[in-house]
Amino acid sequence: MTAGTSDISVGNTAWASSVVRGATYDDLVRRVRSGELGPDPRTRRIAVAFTTRQAVRHDGRGTGYRNEVLSLRLAEAVGSCAVEPGALPDSAVEECVGADVAGLLDHPLLPVRVAALDAYLMHIAPHTPEHGARPVALPAGTSLEKSRARARAVVELLDQPPGATVLVIGVVNSLLEALRSHGIGYVPCDLKGGVTEWDEPVVTDALAEAARCDALLVSGMTLGNGTFEPLREHALRNGKRLVLFAQTGSAVLPRLLGHGVSAVCAEPYPFFWLDGGPGTVHHYRADRPGGAR
Repeated sequence: MTAGTSDISVGNTAWASSVVRGATYDDLVRRVRSGELGPDPRTRRIAVAFTTRQAVRHDGRGTGYRNEVLSLRLAEAVGSCAVEPGALPDSAVEECVGADVAGLLDHPLLPVRVAALDAYLMHIAPHTPEHGARPVALPAGTSLEKSRARARAVVELLDQPPGATVLVIGVVNSLLEALRSHGIGYVPCDLKGGVTEWDEPVVTDALAEAARCDALLVSGMTLGNGTFEPLREHALRNGKRLVLFAQTGSAVLPRLLGHGVSAVCAEPYPFFWLDGGPGTVHHYRADRPGGAR
């Protein structure tokens, strides 16, 4: 095996492929399309497409939220992309079933393209130590207990001292609560605006606030709404730590480590809010051996 290559095994087939990474999201797409990272995406078809919808209000919390996620199954892998509730047409699911990955990477809807890329990368580079992942166990519990456990696993990757200020893009109250417990300040940001559980205003323009923050804590949903790349570029240009919590694109974002992405807490389907039993998230760090695979 030559330097810069690795054997990727899926099922009974192995491909000699360059290390699974990219400089940008578009670079990853280009490399998948060209077959540089694994099998020709024209030969890989989506067997199952489905959406998951939920509404939640944890006990003891004054506010709730809704989620909707598109998921695509490719062999043993599931790729996902969150969407604004009600924004995905029903026809999208039907269009994905039986379609090849290459065709879906050109689909007119960005969430479909993201879910297809996520499924392909999960297929060739699953969340295993060989691909840079470190499993972190989430204990069984109520929806709030699991939300808090996931939040602790995410905040662990920030490596920020008390008194730092973090831009949080994609407001999750459990994450804000975990930051508060560490004495870390934050600027909550979400395209929907509104207020946090503690009546703090939620800003809507992330880049306008990024300059005054020491680090960025960002939802993978930014992949699906097209706002991720400017944030990655800001972190790279300014030497800031960019940590992602990723249900959307959990297999995509770790492939950008070292190119503006510092760490990822990857959470593939099924997500913590779907089940009260124990679960697992996966840590990736650019500063850990193998973390930039």
